[in-house]
Amino acid sequence: MKSPLPSSSIKFSYLSKPLLIALAVSTPYGMAMAKEPSSIELETIEVTSEDPTFQAEKAEVNLTAGGVTLVNMDDVRERNVSSLADMFRYVPGVFATSDSGTDGIFFTSRGSNLDATDYDMNGIKLLQDGMPVTTADGNNHNRIIDPLSAQYATVARGANGMKYGASTLGGAVNFITPTAFNSPTMSLYLNGGTFDQFLGRGTVSKVFNESFDALVTVEGKHWAGYRDHNNQNRMGVYANAGWKINDAVDTRVFMTYVNNEQELAGSLTRDEYDSNPEKASAKAIGGNFQLDVETWRIANKTTWQIDEDSSLEVGFSYEEQTLFHPIVDKVIIPIRGVPTEVFSLLIDTEHQDFGASARYKQRIDDHNLLVGFNFGLNAVKGGHYRNDSGRHNGLSKLIDNDATTIEAFVLDRWNLTEKLTLNYGLQVVAANRDVHESTVRTGAVNNPSADYFGFNPTAGLIYNVTKDASVYGNVSRLYEPPTSFELGDNVAGGNEALDAMEGTVIEIGTRGTQNFGNASNVSWDLSLYHAWLKNEILSVEDPVRTGESLSTNADDTIHAGIEATISANLAIDDNGTHSIAPTLSFTINEFKFDGDVNYGDNALPAAPDYFVRGETLYRHASGFYIGPTFDIVGERYADFANTYRVDSYVLIGARAGWENENIRVFIEGKNLADENYVANHGVRDTASADADILNPGSPISVYGGVEISF
Repeated sequence: MKSPLPSSSIKFSYLSKPLLIALAVSTPYGMAMAKEPSSIELETIEVTSEDPTFQAEKAEVNLTAGGVTLVNMDDVRERNVSSLADMFRYVPGVFATSDSGTDGIFFTSRGSNLDATDYDMNGIKLLQDGMPVTTADGNNHNRIIDPLSAQYATVARGANGMKYGASTLGGAVNFITPTAFNSPTMSLYLNGGTFDQFLGRGTVSKVFNESFDALVTVEGKHWAGYRDHNNQNRMGVYANAGWKINDAVDTRVFMTYVNNEQELAGSLTRDEYDSNPEKASAKAIGGNFQLDVETWRIANKTTWQIDEDSSLEVGFSYEEQTLFHPIVDKVIIPIRGVPTEVFSLLIDTEHQDFGASARYKQRIDDHNLLVGFNFGLNAVKGGHYRNDSGRHNGLSKLIDNDATTIEAFVLDRWNLTEKLTLNYGLQVVAANRDVHESTVRTGAVNNPSADYFGFNPTAGLIYNVTKDASVYGNVSRLYEPPTSFELGDNVAGGNEALDAMEGTVIEIGTRGTQNFGNASNVSWDLSLYHAWLKNEILSVEDPVRTGESLSTNADDTIHAGIEATISANLAIDDNGTHSIAPTLSFTINEFKFDGDVNYGDNALPAAPDYFVRGETLYRHASGFYIGPTFDIVGERYADFANTYRVDSYVLIGARAGWENENIRVFIEGKNLADENYVANHGVRDTASADADILNPGSPISVYGGVEISF
């Protein structure tokens, strides 16, 4: 039967070939259409062996009129997890790679953070249990979340992150913490392999009675790395305790401590990369580049189930960080014949973040209302120092930055009929940025400060074709204020502030599951979007002061693409003892300037024009699995002038494992053909052939792990 979303009717001229793939992915939807449509009870949650909170989140995803992916960490733990990039592996629309195999990663969602200078890591709002972890100015530079500390994560791409209050181009990722109620009493997780990787995690949990429970996880990680000057040592403690005050009210306290010491290998020129991709840059060694962060966080969330149709959730969080970050080696030039240091950089700052959030839910007849807000306050104090091989060599700049952001929103899901749901809402964003940088030598003060206000409506429709298949569409406004880093690095200098990024996005898609036979099914998720943006903030590395970035607002840009995932469990025999489980995730990007006075319609850098990741596993009912994996990543530009191209690559791997109720073991081989490739890179205005901007990816490697729980 012909799909109601035929590829030929979608006018993305620049995506004509990739749409053939999209048509193939949507085939299961056509299968679903062949069945007689059945009614759906939108609030009904199917009872399975899965955790009830995970099942509820599945239902929540299906009621979102846009691209959202639910990641079960139980599935992620079947393979090697070195960083957050591994969690994003099968999430379409999110390109995430590690700089050198450590926790330092570059990620972009729907074209966010395309400056790729790794100073801001903005564009995606990270939350834990609905409470923001991303700083109030939108920055993820100092700390990202360890995916293994979560039970599952919901990735809401682009404007679909509004249900978390996110005012970001890339959307939001909400990590849900496991509790003693859904965790084993004790568990031990050991993981190790090539390049001296070792990760150990131990968890103890206990439900003391119906009213009180607690869980504590302690972890340690060591990584020597596949490049020189690439060591990482991390220690973390994750704990939470819950108290059910009465039948209607419960509260939970969350505590996190992380101490991460990480050497940075630096970026290479193309000649250096071609001759020896495992070496560290001379600048990184000479300047002893590091990223050392110590952080602790405490948070509380209280939920009041007012009655069967309404609830109120209130949360608070407080976090402190210390950052020691030698990042720029001495830049020496001859002045009047005398070699003189003109610039080096060691960042030594303290960060404080306070957050508050509230969610009120009310069901009134056919309406499901959500009213919420996020409040964030961020303060950064300290200094920029001259860098002498990783040691302070005199204060060069005093830093005193403050940021405040309020995100208030109201959403309604109106069940117009049994099959048709209207999602609509409004978000208001109010933000203040105050950057205060004092140059010690001259006494000059750089003080860009501004207030930002955004007014963002959204509207979408979901049509349930069958009980397990739907189509959707939405139109939404996008809005993201600048980070403090971007303001401080404004190319205009002085006290001039940047404008907020804003735009409009339209999106259509389909998601669903088709069961057939006794034990076989196919699931799919397909989104197509097109966003028109104004004032996109783009940053490039300053060619004079290596390691410093300059930011500016572009006039008009376009972000568009196709995001799809298809997975299946195909039984070989009648009772499903033997099965084949393929997974394919692919993304096609079209990020470009739109008639820019300097760049015309050039492609925006950093994100590849497409990337495909997949695997095909044989699974046995006993818990054994084995099969190949692959990564296909297209070309990218490393500059706005589109003169420096980073090649595409193909990686082949394999993984195998076995698990039962108490034991899980796995082994995984990556890049088994030992392909040389660029994981990610810096960005320049016009990159010269000898620009040191390339970060090599991992060579051939093998990892294994075991998890024991009871």
